[in-house]
Amino acid sequence: MATLLHIDSSVFSGEASASRSVAGVFRQAWEDQHPGGKVIYRDLAASPVPHITADSHAAGFAAPDARTPEQAAAFSQRVCLIEELEQADAVLVGAPMYNYTISSTLKAWLDNVILFGRTAGEAPSAKGTPVTVIASRGGSYAPGTPRAGSEYVQNYLEAIFGEMLGMELDFIVPELTMAPHNPAMAELVPLYEASRDRSIELAGARAKELALRASA
Repeated sequence: MATLLHIDSSVFSGEASASRSVAGVFRQAWEDQHPGGKVIYRDLAASPVPHITADSHAAGFAAPDARTPEQAAAFSQRVCLIEELEQADAVLVGAPMYNYTISSTLKAWLDNVILFGRTAGEAPSAKGTPVTVIASRGGSYAPGTPRAGSEYVQNYLEAIFGEMLGMELDFIVPELTMAPHNPAMAELVPLYEASRDRSIELAGARAKELALRASA
């Protein structure tokens, strides 16, 4: 039975969120291929995971019998999130850009699942697992654009998912999402619409590809 881990981090709900909308297309296509499969879903805006504390951090480097009760309790929450990642045949992450980077809730989730000696290090436990990131943004930060130097979402997540966790990373980037709402960006609406349509197409195709791979 194939398992999809689906993480949303947008503060907006439903169609008000570009990342949720595109991720929804991906998930539907995945479920169409795996009607009896399993989806582990975490909405980090509705139910944030705890930020890393001194106890949860220190527990990751301490032997189980040496942990304090507080460390053990904090570490058990991290293990739950780590096991969800390790169980997944594919991972889907909605990562809208806020103030040039990812949401604090997604950063908290990442801090919890990064554990040296397990998910990170010489033999990452989720190595090779495909992860698709829906990296939506209100403007454009593509190479050659005026704000290309402020692209900290893809650069950061490439370092985390690709280099540190050893996962197979793919980005889908719906951009210019503020164009329909900002009169100053009115001339960019056609580009936004093209980006939206392309992102939806890519999401469906990528989900089907990964679902078929998981079934092979």
